[in-house]
Amino acid sequence: MKKGISLGVAALFVAFSAGAFAAEGKGLEVVSDQVVPGFQFPESVGCDARGKSLYVSQFGSKLAPAEKDGKGYISKLSLDGKVLEERFLPAHGETLHKPKGIWIAGNRLWVTDIDVLWVFDLKTRKGRKLDLAGITFANDPAVLGNSVYVSDNRADLLYRVEPADFLDFKGQPQVTIPAAGKRMFPNGLYPSRDGALLIGGFQSPKDPRGLYRIDRDGEVKMLADKLGRIDGIYQMKDGSLLVTDWNSGSFAHWSAKGGMRPLAKGFKGPADFCVIESGKGLTAYVPDLVQSQLRIIRLTN
Repeated sequence: MKKGISLGVAALFVAFSAGAFAAEGKGLEVVSDQVVPGFQFPESVGCDARGKSLYVSQFGSKLAPAEKDGKGYISKLSLDGKVLEERFLPAHGETLHKPKGIWIAGNRLWVTDIDVLWVFDLKTRKGRKLDLAGITFANDPAVLGNSVYVSDNRADLLYRVEPADFLDFKGQPQVTIPAAGKRMFPNGLYPSRDGALLIGGFQSPKDPRGLYRIDRDGEVKMLADKLGRIDGIYQMKDGSLLVTDWNSGSFAHWSAKGGMRPLAKGFKGPADFCVIESGKGLTAYVPDLVQSQLRIIRLTN
């Protein structure tokens, strides 16, 4: 990105007509789909609705998700895609390599980076890094209660860190593994409305994974099998899900009755997204890792 340039205004926007990728689900329809280019391999977008900001994790100059090259960073954007600060994080002499999943709650931002989990204060930019022993590809964090969960889709592991907000915690947080070798290959995580954790599976193009839920005791339930390579997840008020799927290159809606219904297509690397709700509907901010762009998808419901 170019610092100080509003990509939402200056860069190319591609807008699809309303209903071009209308959902088959009742009432859910794409109103607009805008493409904001100019990123450097964006993997995740975190929404701060209260602060009216977006935070985008970027790999930097190379699509090398496991390389420790110190070139990763997190940008701060306005809700319309304008770059407010290109290199917002890290600060204070800290280093990010290939930052991936982002989770935001209050003034805290959690982000994974290959084999560690970071938590940052969005006001002071103070950060604390936590090494996760045995993890091979830390992918997505999600806060549920006083825990933050971290997925490792390559090693088929799910980590739990307590307390979730360990920035100013005295001593070492407790790290446990509530699920290992369950054949989920967990990638995207999202807290379920019933208190469980929702998981999207991600392995290889020829070995599609599904959607799962895991409760506090570690009991895993399959919600759907062989959907694709599921990255981001968001649960709607009716319990259905918005997801991104690398196999179909789509941002999609999933429900137990209706299955998968693509809403927006044409992605090459539909990664970890976030959603902001308003009285008029939903706005999803979906990064395309491979094409180095962000898509702002507005939905009515």
